[in-house]
Amino acid sequence: MPLDALLSDIAACRACAPYLPHVPRPVVRVREETKILIAGQAPGRIVHETGLPFNDRSGDRLRQWMGVDRETFYGRPEIGVAAMAFCFPGTNPKGGDYPPPPRCAATWRAGLLAQLPKVELTLLVGSYAQDWALPGRTGKTMTETIARWREFGPEVLVLPHPSWRNTAWLKRNPWFEAEVAPYLRQRVADILAT
Repeated sequence: MPLDALLSDIAACRACAPYLPHVPRPVVRVREETKILIAGQAPGRIVHETGLPFNDRSGDRLRQWMGVDRETFYGRPEIGVAAMAFCFPGTNPKGGDYPPPPRCAATWRAGLLAQLPKVELTLLVGSYAQDWALPGRTGKTMTETIARWREFGPEVLVLPHPSWRNTAWLKRNPWFEAEVAPYLRQRVADILAT
């Protein structure tokens, strides 16, 4: 199935409607030219409302790690976003958002990735994306997985979620911004330069 047709089918998907407290709004932003694929957990509430991935404070931090501004992030077709779930899963009364429902990745992910043959770098943002893409290879904790970031090769980079909720994690793990973020900025710059 051509990418445009697949994206139309994804946009029309209502498979999770019975399980969501709101009308589904799949948010995916990829093109045939996508070379850097950002695979996070699921859209948050602001992304659900605006339809623009990483259009929040998490996106600001992610763009900082990547070394790109908003115009580059949204304007360059080489940068794409396709989370583990395409719709906002709702807010957990205990704090944060609910986890991404696995049915979304099971239904759409393989077909979508098959339509993105130019991807050179996949950013696995958070443990849900890491567990899905690296079965049996992740650590017992997100910290352990990210500490082993070099093991996953130049095509995959594991990142913590850029949420403000992870600010304390970043302070406890200064090696991330000292080692991983500069590597990420250089990889992104190299890919966008070609």
